[in-house]
Formats: sequence, C-alpha cells, structure tokens
Amino acid sequence: MQDNATEVTAAGIARLAGVGRAAVSNWRRRHADFPRPVGGTETSPAFALAEVEEWLRRHRKLAEVPLKERVWQQLAGHPDGPVTALVHAGCALLLIHERPPVWLDISSGTDERLAALLPTALDEVLTPRVPGTARPGRTDRSRVNGQPPVNTPPAATPANPATPATPATPATSATPVLAIPTAPRLLPSVPLLRGVAELAADRGARPTFEFLLGRHLDANPRQYTLTPPDLAGLMAALAGTPATVLDPSCGTGALLRAVADRPDRRLHAQDSSPELAALTALRLALHTRAPVHAAAGDTLRADAYPGLRADAVLCHPPFNERNWGHDDLAYDPRWEYGFPARTESELAWVQHALARLRDGGTAVLLMPPAVASRRSGRRIRADLLRRGALRAVVALPAGAAPPYSVPLHLWVLRRPDRTHAQPELLLVDAGRFTAEGRGGPDWPGVRETVLDAWGAFDRDGGVEERPGVARSVPVIELLDDDVDLTPARRLPPPADTDGAGRLADVRARLDETLRLTAELAPPPAEPVPSAASGRLPLTTVGELARAGALVMRTGGHGGRARVPVLTDHDVLAGTAPSGTLPESEEEPVLTEPGDVVLPVLGGGAVARVVDEATAGAVLGRNLVLLRPDPAALDAWFLAGFLRGTANHRQASSYASTATRLDVRRLQLPRLAPDEQRRYGARFRALDAFERALREAGRLGEQLVRGMYDGLTDGTIAPD
Repeated sequence: MQDNATEVTAAGIARLAGVGRAAVSNWRRRHADFPRPVGGTETSPAFALAEVEEWLRRHRKLAEVPLKERVWQQLAGHPDGPVTALVHAGCALLLIHERPPVWLDISSGTDERLAALLPTALDEVLTPRVPGTARPGRTDRSRVNGQPPVNTPPAATPANPATPATPATPATSATPVLAIPTAPRLLPSVPLLRGVAELAADRGARPTFEFLLGRHLDANPRQYTLTPPDLAGLMAALAGTPATVLDPSCGTGALLRAVADRPDRRLHAQDSSPELAALTALRLALHTRAPVHAAAGDTLRADAYPGLRADAVLCHPPFNERNWGHDDLAYDPRWEYGFPARTESELAWVQHALARLRDGGTAVLLMPPAVASRRSGRRIRADLLRRGALRAVVALPAGAAPPYSVPLHLWVLRRPDRTHAQPELLLVDAGRFTAEGRGGPDWPGVRETVLDAWGAFDRDGGVEERPGVARSVPVIELLDDDVDLTPARRLPPPADTDGAGRLADVRARLDETLRLTAELAPPPAEPVPSAASGRLPLTTVGELARAGALVMRTGGHGGRARVPVLTDHDVLAGTAPSGTLPESEEEPVLTEPGDVVLPVLGGGAVARVVDEATAGAVLGRNLVLLRPDPAALDAWFLAGFLRGTANHRQASSYASTATRLDVRRLQLPRLAPDEQRRYGARFRALDAFERALREAGRLGEQLVRGMYDGLTDGTIAPD
C-alpha cells in the first residue's frame, strides 16, 4: 500500500530519478502532466510521492523507485514529521530484530490489524530493553514517540558525593522518553513500517535504522552536533571496560555505542532534546543487549540520575553556554571543586561527571581548548589538580570534531579514591597527526599515541618523556598564577633528530622534485598557422551522454562507512581522497580508472582523470563524474578540453556569492580517435608537470616552515 499523504520535494524527486534538480525543473516546465504541488511553498513546493512515482515510471525516467529511496521519502514526508516516523520505524525494527516470527504474524493481515496488534507486541520487547517505557494505555497525554515529552524528574537534592556507591535509579516517576504508540497513532505509519521491514529483510534491522537515522541527521546538519565515530572510539577506549556507563549529554548515542561490550553492562543516557533521547534509546537497544536507561531534560538543572555512581562517564557537552544554570545552582553539592563562573559551563559538566562516578571511576570529556587556560577557571583547575581528580589533558588535532577548525582537548578524570602523595598530570599533544585534506586527522596515529601514553601513565604513574608528544608533569609545576594546562605550552620541543633530520629528507625530496619539474616543463609553444586554425565542429557533454559516448553521475550524501571519499577540495588541490561518510547504507558512486571528475562549484577550470591510486574512492558532494566509452572518447582528451577557461565561462551560471557549472553545456571538438589521442598525450604531460609543480610548492612550504621553527626553538643552528 502506498501512502498517498507522503510528500516529496524537488530535491527528493531528483534523488529518486538520479538526476540534478535542474532536470526536475525542466520536467515541470516541459510536461503538462507533471504532478501538481500538494504542499510546501511557492519556492519549495512539495508533491505527492505516489503521483511522482507513477509519473516517473510512465515517462521511463526510472524502471522502479529503489526501495531505500521509497522508504526514506515516506519517512521524510510523514504527516506527523520525520522524527515521529523514525521513532515508529525504530520500534518496529527492534521487534523485527528481537522477535521476527511475531512481526511476520501481525503484519500478515490488513493495515488496521497490524496497527491494532503492534502496541502489545512492542510492549513485550521495549519494556525490558528500555526500562521506564510507557506501556499502552498508561499515558497518551502527548504526541507520543514523534515529539516525545521532556522527562522532567521531580526536584531533588543531589546526593552527597561521599555516599557509598549505589545502583542507578532511573527517573521512572517522570514522563518517559519512549511511550508505546497507540493503534490510531500507528495507523498512518503502517505503509512506512512495511517498507522498513522489507528493507530490513535485505539489510538487517540494525543497518536499516542506522541508514534512516544517518539520512535524517545528514538532512538536518545544523540541528545536531555529532561526535565522529573515531573520536567516540578513542574516548570509550580511555574509559576501559566499565559495567555502568553514563552519558549526560548523549546526543545520538555515539559515545555509549562505542563502549566495549560486557555481560553486565548498563547504559544511562540523558539529553536536553526529547527527540534525541528517544532516538538514542532505540539506537542503543538495537545495538546492544544491555538495558538502556534514557531520560530527557536539562542535565545540570534536572539531573535524571542523582543516585547513580557509574564506573565511567563519557560526555561531549555543549560548549560556551552562558545559560547553564549559574543563577539557579549556586549551592548545588556537585560543586566540590568550586562554583563555576558563568563563562565556565564546561567546568560545571566536569564536576557533574565527577559527582556521578563511583570512587576510582573514570570520566572522559571533550572540551574546547580555552578551558585549559581561561583565568576564570584557574581556581577550579587548581583544585582538580591538587586532589588528583584531573589525570590527563590530551590535545587533539584540528578536524577531530566540530568545530573542525579548532584543535579540541580530551580531559580524563578519575574520582579520587585515595590521596596522591605527589600527583602528576599526563599531557599529550597529538597535533602532529593533523591531515592536510578534509578527511580529518590520522586516527590510527592519534589512537596509538594517546592510548600508549595513557596506558603507561595509568599503570606506572608516569611516562617516559617524548618531546613534543607526551610528558607527565608534577602538579606542583602547574600551580602557578595561570594554572595553564595547555599541552603545547608544557611540553619540550621535539628532539634535534626529529627536526634537522626530517628537514634534510624534505630538502632531498624537494631537489628531486625540482629536477623532475624541469624535465616535465612543456616545450615552447608553436603557433598554429592561420590557414589551419579553422573552427572545429563542436559537441557538448550532454549530447555525448545522450549518444552513449559517456555516462554522467553526480556525487551524493551516502555510502558505506570508512570508505575514502574524493571531495571537491581533493580535486581542486590534486590530493588523495580525504573525505569520510556518515554511517549509511546508501549506495555510493565509486570511481574507476579513466573517469573524469569535475567540481561544479567555485568557478575553477579543473578536471581530474582518476588513476589507479584514486580508483575505488566514493564520489563526494558537488562533484560530477564522466565515464567515457574508451572506444569513442579518450579520457585525457575529454579532461583537457573541459578545462578550457572560455569553455567554463560559457557553461557557468553566476549567483551573488557563487558560480555553478552546468557540466552538460561544456563543449569539445568532434575529432577522430587518433587525433583525440594526440591531444590526450599532450594534456597528460601537462597534468604531470602541474602535479610536479604542486608537489614542489608543498615541499618548499614545508621546508621553510620547518626552518623557521627549528631556528626559533633552538633545534637548528643558524650557520
């Protein structure tokens, strides 16, 4: 059954048909029978998905709408909103994952029968997996499961931090994060749930939910601050293998999902967003057999777990908040190490994490670097050091997490269970693992460096000093007027062998590259006689695509996790694939040798031929791939003519702040294969010369920067 209420935008139609949005606009103008808008606005109309599918099939724009796209469009266009649809889908997927025979039984009849039987089946699965879930008939006071009610625990005085460890007590008296929807609320979602079940039969319940959640997060990038999987894995590894874990600002649950499994594990999550808390509860329930306690509400003002004494706390708190409760929480017992200033919300989260740990428990928090040095927080930092609560500060490379331009810190804390005679602080600087491209840092290098240093420090109470990388500093050295804990300011510079030896290697590589550049320099240009310079007959990329001489593909948002992505920045800079993809089961566009890739934004006349080293990467956003038929087109001939400045100018459209290239309008001459190969050989030689020049520039910059650093820090002599 197709849900006639499901709407789809022009962008959704383009994704269904595998074309650009401009093609959809052309269809609307050229075809009188194109479906009329049923909603949206004049500038962003919405169309009925069922009518769009029927029109696309009738006009042979596609043979069949892919199942994953149909399910996504049903979810995105759900009459109660995408979050409602995603929560309903998550509930059904948990039932499919846990009790597939039950799902097969209740889904075998009509939609009305499925909606009537599903609440009872969900009750039997959700209640033990997510304790505190509201059962059918117990409450229907809100828009259940789509916009879940905020879990506001009753006012309570936080427990004395000295109280012995006690089991966690979920705030069951508050409105639950998840409530099993009633039959009337489920009925509009039944077509979606049947599609989700069909998708899960092919992909599995867990990957299906990850695909839908990933698409939802990707469609709303400004609403969510995500913790990248590699960073989440590092934070979880620093915490060890705890049994009871709390994330008081859980977001989408990435940190709890990364915690190592063990039979007696218990997970506790809280977030100020009821939507995220509900989605996290379902995501974790699908990921693990551990019970998942979830709560929604402002953690600092309304802590859902005042009696919890966890083995570990993992937290990616909101940064730079002024309205965190400074005026309301002045006498809160959690402030053992001092009352945080209004500008020190992060230090409030640090103390909340310590208050929810058992003695000897570990907390790992992601922090902005300013927290390590702001004068307003120096007294709290000093007390954390004196009492041995702050154990390590790790400087991450830029690009580790949003905001990607800032090199964030990790703070590793431990609730003191004894008095340290001579406490020390571990300082680690992993900034050298910053990547040149947009793909984020070298995570294997970061992980090995950080975990090796932390493991030795945690085991032995100190580490062997590694200049520029790691050092254990006596606390007494840090207790000055500033109490500045920034690793780079406390670590000795790299050793001479790391500086001068490395620069000698850079100089040798530069000499070789300059020699190669001179050899590759093109010979003097020979002018074409005027009699032979007649205008060649031209064709366009669009005409070649229609004739089957090449295939045209556009980059998308999806793909398998951990697959390298060729970004528009990589194409412009001539570097290796550096991008990453969110976890998704969307089918990516993979590059092959001989493909020609062009960026469509920015106005640069650039085209790149994919070689063996780049082949297999995923085509990123804002890129167009042309795959020529070797019998009809030479790849280097194609790429060379597409780089012409005049060619780009006539095929580009200009907005107030950006230039967009219409690849189909790019022109190239009609030439015989032999003549194409002549041009292609020359274009290929120019490309090799260009790459050598670019490499020489990079090595030259690296040598100059290294010389300045070595001369100023004393590791290189001036003569």
